[in-house]
Amino acid sequence: QVQLMESGGGLVQAGGSLRLSCAAAVDNICISPMAWYRQVPGKERELVAAVTGRSTTNYADSVKGRFTISKDNAKNTLYLQMNSLKPEDTAVYYCMSERLDATYCLKHYERTYWGQGTQVTVSS
Repeated sequence: QVQLMESGGGLVQAGGSLRLSCAAAVDNICISPMAWYRQVPGKERELVAAVTGRSTTNYADSVKGRFTISKDNAKNTLYLQMNSLKPEDTAVYYCMSERLDATYCLKHYERTYWGQGTQVTVSS
């Protein structure tokens, strides 16, 4: 079973910073964490930031200039550095993985997996 282990959430005051981590098994070449989403009660899950295989990044307009997504391929770990946090950033943050399009991976793994979620709360 694929597990994406998230960590780094918590309570912070507005203007503060947090760093989220999402780790997949180092020896699993089929699964690679590649995006962060967030969700608040009553709303749909929304994309926060993503990184492609060529290290191209994209961000939601609401976080551009404040959040930075990065990846350590050797550790198969995805990060989200969140600076200048605002109360509206309060949400449960989830990481999502992508699957390598190799025959073995297509046969044994799902297209996407999600982390368990980590709560980020920003107080005003």
